[in-house]
Amino acid sequence: MKALYSLAALAALAAGGAAEAACTYPKAPSSIPDGNTATLEEMLAAQKAVKEFDKQIIAYTNCLKLEHEAALARDEGLTDEQKKELERIQIQKHNAAVEADEELAARFNEQLKVFKAKNAKKK
Repeated sequence: MKALYSLAALAALAAGGAAEAACTYPKAPSSIPDGNTATLEEMLAAQKAVKEFDKQIIAYTNCLKLEHEAALARDEGLTDEQKKELERIQIQKHNAAVEADEELAARFNEQLKVFKAKNAKKK
């Protein structure tokens, strides 16, 4: 029963923190152009979209940090175990966002190399 109360308290805290901070996960660009067939304009647009997603991920992870700090500052009788669980959740969200950002950048860079190699042959 005590564990059920702890989970309910964590859920309420998480819901309250989310309402205050409103950390919204950014939408990644829908696609990365194929470097073999893309035009320069398509590659430039994709580069711009990847950079914008990176900025949005940074804002999102900063929001998560603020949300976590606010939850701890409220300290509504949280046990050390509950605080650790909140921190684990914040870290997990942060790491997943950074990983998605890195994967998108890697996919773009791979296609950029293909694009550059293809266009170097034309010169």
